[in-house]
Amino acid sequence: MTTTTRVAAAAAGVLLVAAALAGVARGEDPYVFFEWKVTYGTKTLLDAPQKVILINGEFPGPRINCSSNNNIVVNVFNQLDEPLLFTWNGMQHRKNSWQDGLAGTQCPIAPGTNYTYKWQPKDQIGSFFYFPSLGMHRAAGGYGGISVVSRLLIPVPFDPPADDHMVLIGDWYTKDHAAMAKMLDAGKSFGRPHGVVINGKSGKAAADPPMFTVEAGKTYRLRVCNVGIKASLNFRIQGHDMKLVEMEGSHTVQDMYDSLDVHVGHCLSVLVDADQKPGDYYAVASTRFIHEAKSVSAVIRYSGSSTPPSPAVPEPPAGWAWSINQWRSFRWNLTASAARPNPQGSYHYGQINITRTIRLMVSRGHIDGKLKYGFNGVSHVDAETPLKLAEYFNVTDGVFRYNQMTDVPPAVNGPLHVVPNVITAEFRTFIEIIFENPEKSMDSVHLDGYAFFAVGMGPGKWSAEERKTYNLLDGVSRHSVQVYPRSWTAIMLTFDNAGMWNVRSNIWERHYLGEQLYISVVSPARSLRDEYNMPENALRCGKVVGLPLPPSYLPA
Repeated sequence: MTTTTRVAAAAAGVLLVAAALAGVARGEDPYVFFEWKVTYGTKTLLDAPQKVILINGEFPGPRINCSSNNNIVVNVFNQLDEPLLFTWNGMQHRKNSWQDGLAGTQCPIAPGTNYTYKWQPKDQIGSFFYFPSLGMHRAAGGYGGISVVSRLLIPVPFDPPADDHMVLIGDWYTKDHAAMAKMLDAGKSFGRPHGVVINGKSGKAAADPPMFTVEAGKTYRLRVCNVGIKASLNFRIQGHDMKLVEMEGSHTVQDMYDSLDVHVGHCLSVLVDADQKPGDYYAVASTRFIHEAKSVSAVIRYSGSSTPPSPAVPEPPAGWAWSINQWRSFRWNLTASAARPNPQGSYHYGQINITRTIRLMVSRGHIDGKLKYGFNGVSHVDAETPLKLAEYFNVTDGVFRYNQMTDVPPAVNGPLHVVPNVITAEFRTFIEIIFENPEKSMDSVHLDGYAFFAVGMGPGKWSAEERKTYNLLDGVSRHSVQVYPRSWTAIMLTFDNAGMWNVRSNIWERHYLGEQLYISVVSPARSLRDEYNMPENALRCGKVVGLPLPPSYLPA
């Protein structure tokens, strides 16, 4: 990026903040401002000092606390020695895939420059997180929590807790993230995680000082997110039950659990009563479904306690059946309001006719001796020009072609086709997507820009007969879902959010090696009612540098 371009980018950020302030004066939804300086730093995790990504010197990064419909403005200064992007996991970005922060939607923020994101959790509540999305950055930290609370006039189906805490759990590797990328590029796997961290700490550092202090007799909300890159985790609190109240933006039926499986990329909220004898208690996160299980324990301390926690740490559950049955127990709270003053159950997804079924089977193969993943025989590779920009400027020739992947897996597994993988979906159609995972290891998938209904899962290959087992009444509306080994998972959703949206594996090794695609959803009306215009401060790269802007979308 030239000096002139850097100055222009910085000026655009200043203009955006100025525009935001003007918006406040006009009575728009409130604005929340952040300025992030992203750097490398050294942290000792798992007894090994290593390079991590810090935000304003913090690991994890700052928590984004906001209310539904707030305007979030994040000015990111990239002080790394390589390009950077942030994605906002679970944020629906209504009409605004420009802010999605992936290589298919945005040009990267070059070293020594800044970019200002502006997005809204439009009609959205819940627990989410952000992370750096390029390469293997996610393995180096740079992540943080996002909590979106309901507006004051919207009822919440539980009393206000005494406090609201973010609990970021995840597996961790002692290898440098750049070395991990080189291993994958060379056709090698980086293997199993070396341990688990909780809020950026492990070992003795996680237990002393205490993670949280509580008052006896009070109730606390914990927002638990698995920010790791490979391992499903089980979370539990010594001597305490947890009441599940929310998952990725949906209020749930409030059942009690003594432990919860939290898969990679997933978030949930629990209420915990401080109803035990005052003392110290362990909160434990441990890996699931992999050999040589790892765990981390942090201390929750009752105020004034001098009693250490019992060494009898609760054991995690065993087996796949337990985990699947727990997932089946999760239910949408049909009587609760969401981010708007109407019951969540007023949307009867099970009564909508399916217009299209897309079966996405995980593909794995070797090309020139190097491992690749994909869907339906196509392994995604990022283009020099972000796909969204190429589509907006109508310069897709030489960048990508639509629909090189079919809606059903190939009858015979052939060699993987490595291209930018973009399929189209008709605007405002109701679609069923089946994820099939023939691998021996766990998968977790995420869809940007949307909440979907996870309606079914089971072993083996999916067939139309499996629809008889679907939950068509109160499946939880969410953004990520697990796919067990040699199993399938079914979701349903309405494609009512125009833009270019990423479908990806949350297992970052698989994602890096091509298990992702983009869905282009175009509104025929080309109206601001359906999609925003490209932001004035949008970075340009590849084939769109110097091109005149296409005609703007107009108000409906």
